[in-house]
Amino acid sequence: MRFKGQVVFITGAGSGMGLEFSMSFAREGAMVAAFDLSEESLMRLAEEIRKKDGMIETVTGDVSRWEDVDRAISTTVARFGRLNVLINNAGITGSQEATFLHSTPIEEWEQVMRVNVRGVYLCSKRAIVEMLSRGGGKIVNVASVAGLVAFPGRAAYTTSKGAVVQMTRSMAVDYAKHNIQVNALCPGMIETPMTQWRLSDPKLREQVISRVPAGRVGYPADLVEPVMFLCGPGSDYMTGQALVVDGGWSAW
Repeated sequence: MRFKGQVVFITGAGSGMGLEFSMSFAREGAMVAAFDLSEESLMRLAEEIRKKDGMIETVTGDVSRWEDVDRAISTTVARFGRLNVLINNAGITGSQEATFLHSTPIEEWEQVMRVNVRGVYLCSKRAIVEMLSRGGGKIVNVASVAGLVAFPGRAAYTTSKGAVVQMTRSMAVDYAKHNIQVNALCPGMIETPMTQWRLSDPKLREQVISRVPAGRVGYPADLVEPVMFLCGPGSDYMTGQALVVDGGWSAW
């Protein structure tokens, strides 16, 4: 029960990595606040956590809307009394039209930035107010290796994740003196609903795997221990860093 008594707020909690994080933190004793666009996904998540006697609060909303973010974190604090950890996990790659910069539709570019960058800003802005009033906290921004090494043909996504990495550093510098540690988690290619359009195609899947020294794509479970490290006391002297978990993809 490494997180017993801790309140962990997770965006994009209804599927993929967010779902895995929510279940895992609940098993470790955390009070989970799950935020997602899909009410149906949140209902399924809450049912699973409550079956195991876990504690969860679910809030449906959009990370790019201030009203939704403010309501979600206010609801969390009203229910659990505090906020210890924020995991900014919600993100999108954009549609299959969001490829090279010159051919990416403007509306696609703006939507990726709204979710991936504005969403991290809004959730962090609101959560930091709570953390400042309570003497500190942990923030993990789920970025990507694409924020460090460009993914070909995904200009909007790569740009947005680079912004998240740099926002992480800015936040870390500004709030370290307030006992708020801010780090980025940078996964490689992880098998989630968001990546299925690529990984469900055998040829595209093989192309991806051929570039990963570990010889496989990642799974949400591969990220649980890294994210728990960043949220736990072992990372108290670590802030402003980008922790890469990609099977060695970015090492060559």
